[in-house]
Amino acid sequence: MDAVATSRVLAALGHEGRLLTFMLLGRAGPEGLPAGEIARRAGHLQNTTSTHLSVLSHVGLVVGRREGRSIIYAAAPGRFDEALSFLASGFDHGQSADEPPAFQQRLALGPFRGAREDSRSDAA
Repeated sequence: MDAVATSRVLAALGHEGRLLTFMLLGRAGPEGLPAGEIARRAGHLQNTTSTHLSVLSHVGLVVGRREGRSIIYAAAPGRFDEALSFLASGFDHGQSADEPPAFQQRLALGPFRGAREDSRSDAA
């Protein structure tokens, strides 16, 4: 996983409703839950739940499978683990100077989109 994919996963979880939906599905295990049950347990409207599930599915945090007329959703914890591993790689103090972590490689490409030029000089 790279910085772009990790930021998308974190952005998807950056909304309280989506975070709680993902946690609810994590607790449900691999058997998952139908969308209506997710909405009921989370206390959300069904269309809100559908939007949350769509965003989480788009970044690979949730998978759906059809069972009859229902779609059963389950958490995809592997994707979450990949994002956490990438994020944790930035804190690997045992990394040698000639093998920078992935985030340092990205920084070497230049400032992030939307980064202010003067904010780089503040960190120095």
